[in-house]
Amino acid sequence: MKENAYLCTQILIFRRMKVKEIVCALEQFAPLPLQDGWDNAGLQVGLTEAEVTGALLCLDVTESVVDEAVTLGYNLIVSHHPLIFGGLKSITGRNYVERCVLKAIRHGITICSHHTNMDNATGGVNYKMAEKLGLKNLRFLAPKEESLLKLVTFVPMTQADGVRQALFDAGCGCIGGYDQCSYNLTGEGTFRAGEGCNPFCGNIGEMHREAEVRIETVLPAYLKGKAVRALLKAHPYEEPAYDLYPLKNTWMQAGSGLIGELPEEMEVNEFLQLVKRTFQAGCVKSNRFSGKTVRTIALCGGGGAFLLPKAIGQGADAFLTGEIKYHDYFGHEDDLLMVEIGHYESEQYTMEIFQKIIHEACPTLDVKLTSVDTNPIMYC
Repeated sequence: MKENAYLCTQILIFRRMKVKEIVCALEQFAPLPLQDGWDNAGLQVGLTEAEVTGALLCLDVTESVVDEAVTLGYNLIVSHHPLIFGGLKSITGRNYVERCVLKAIRHGITICSHHTNMDNATGGVNYKMAEKLGLKNLRFLAPKEESLLKLVTFVPMTQADGVRQALFDAGCGCIGGYDQCSYNLTGEGTFRAGEGCNPFCGNIGEMHREAEVRIETVLPAYLKGKAVRALLKAHPYEEPAYDLYPLKNTWMQAGSGLIGELPEEMEVNEFLQLVKRTFQAGCVKSNRFSGKTVRTIALCGGGGAFLLPKAIGQGADAFLTGEIKYHDYFGHEDDLLMVEIGHYESEQYTMEIFQKIIHEACPTLDVKLTSVDTNPIMYC
């Protein structure tokens, strides 16, 4: 019996996973609906039914990265920046995007990208930046607004636990660090089943009264379909009653940028040197800040200057991002320290997030961070 159990375990460990299972694991961590409206995260090129031979992780997909995957014998590339942003009217190899697409298809390589969905997710790009700097007490700088729903349903008392659990399993009931949150109120429901019905309780043609529980729970709007399907499957009634209400609440578990605190105050120059070392920045730009020390740090990977007003409004001592326009530097000398380190530099550790997600999904899969420096900007 023990030998059979050991053999089953070994089969599970060495089972070759399909590409779609890796893609699913990435999307569970950072769901695609979290991406900004202008973005194009998700599957870029290829098919997902093939068995995955290895995953190459990168910030940007370039021809050299595709060549590296071919050399390694890997059929999956996971990038942060999408290879394809706009529609392709033709694929003739006239630019690097088209050449990458052609080469990936020729060699059976699937490319998927996780961009602003990974930026906006808990534990995503900005969390990795904060982790590298040692920031604590993290919260989103600009949490998502009007992204939540309240689901209400009415269930016979004896079946309430099962329906409630099905909703929790579908992603309902998460509030901050708490899960399985719901409000429950007992009452009495009435109904009369018509001809051709198959009622769970009561008789056709007769008014029936049933002791019921009104269950209320919250969920992200993008999980609406999954939650309703789970409800209908678990609910004992032939025609379950349920309501969905849009909420004006701020969703604190997703959003743009982060704000947190250093373990202790740091002098401005000391902080700038910490940033330069941490992100291996060839150049660190900052404004002419009138302050002497910093502790509360706001940050956003990539082009995050749009969050500067949020950082000021929330009392940050410093705002760190990848790109800031020239004229944005003016007028903030007394507000906060503005720090620009480069787009690539700010997001380079995203590959570590991909690596951890994939390793947890498939510990035996070959996964490598690209050896290609895809940063298009050079420093003299």
